[in-house]
Amino acid sequence: MAFDLVRKRLTKELKLLIENPTPGIRVVDDNSDMRKIRIDIEGAPGTLYDGEKFQLLFKFSDQYPFDSPQVTFIGPNIPLHPHIYSNGHICLSILTDDWSPALSINAVCLSILSMLSSCKDKSRPPDNDWYVRTASNDPKKTRWWYHDDSKYSKGKQMTP
Repeated sequence: MAFDLVRKRLTKELKLLIENPTPGIRVVDDNSDMRKIRIDIEGAPGTLYDGEKFQLLFKFSDQYPFDSPQVTFIGPNIPLHPHIYSNGHICLSILTDDWSPALSINAVCLSILSMLSSCKDKSRPPDNDWYVRTASNDPKKTRWWYHDDSKYSKGKQMTP
């Protein structure tokens, strides 16, 4: 019953994504399981990730859109990026602290594409190995520290 409202919101979001696709973003699933949705994204032209293909997995709770989705990179091609861990976890404030119910699947994908597009160096976060060994499977359980990237500082987690 509670998920019926979530299903309605997600149906509307997915319809918009399919009927008016954003370049570089494509819905993969047939949407039979609205709790988990896979999205393909493609690196923007002229960036370090130009033409590279990645896959995101969105997981939704009964509280969506008031609770942010769990979003991770999945599959064999997880981008090398200072804010993306090798287990697919993404250090991006809109996925936790700065989430707003006004955001959508498309807005999250655009934020991730923007983060990839502004990258100057393909590398893992400096604490990648430790984080991957100690983190929960749910990246929303991580307490992230968010830093100003103007000096290329990394988004770091406080506790896994």
